[in-house]
Amino acid sequence: MSAAEESHFERLTSPQVAALLAGERTPVLLLPVGAIEPHGPHAPLDTDPIISAGVCRRAVQRLAGDPAVRVLVLPPLPYGVTRYAAAFPGAVGIDAGTLHAAVVDVCSSLIEQGLRHVVIVNNHFEPEHVDALRRAVGTVRDDHGVTIGHLDLLRRANAARLTEEFRAGECHAGRYETSLVLAERPELVDAERAAELPWVPVNMVAAIREGRTDFQAMGMADAYCGSPAEASATEGETTFDILTTMLVEVIRDVAP
Repeated sequence: MSAAEESHFERLTSPQVAALLAGERTPVLLLPVGAIEPHGPHAPLDTDPIISAGVCRRAVQRLAGDPAVRVLVLPPLPYGVTRYAAAFPGAVGIDAGTLHAAVVDVCSSLIEQGLRHVVIVNNHFEPEHVDALRRAVGTVRDDHGVTIGHLDLLRRANAARLTEEFRAGECHAGRYETSLVLAERPELVDAERAAELPWVPVNMVAAIREGRTDFQAMGMADAYCGSPAEASATEGETTFDILTTMLVEVIRDVAP
């Protein structure tokens, strides 16, 4: 990719941003969001940000040279609301209000200089975290009259397109997430340890509805559910392809 087609917003110069605003292609900026928290004994703390960044990277590649849009990736927001994993070493959480304010402030700063097309790309699904992002979309709309995009995988229509394990609610550091990290950053997965881990059949959605508010109460003694032993890079690439298609759809909605 040439310097003129740099995919990371922060690596542009100020004159390049001015040229972006004056260009014929509509700039669309992707904001990767995740959380730093335990993902079993086999996957890295930054599993969620890795997945978000991987989807963004693939969307940029898929739309490279598109005559209508120029897609760039913003610096990520790696910290999120992570109360469910707080009992395990390594969880670094922020308050839902802090997350909401950060997203609103970043989007407002961009919109005020003419960069109105922003898409939140999130892969951390704790309820308070997702709610903060959904509220941020509404706040930006109310404050600026601009509807930013949000790749919201918990919407029923989106979840239905993902894997069986995801739909079963067993998607924390199991086959679904471990496969994605194997496809994007395989060196960060302890594959031998993952192969030894038993299936943990915890439906997190149902457990949350029952009022369980931490992984241990849900029966996730090692901070994972599902079946990481069944994960593969091949499945991860297939899932990334689906996620990328979803993200491109959101980009088209934001910048028709």
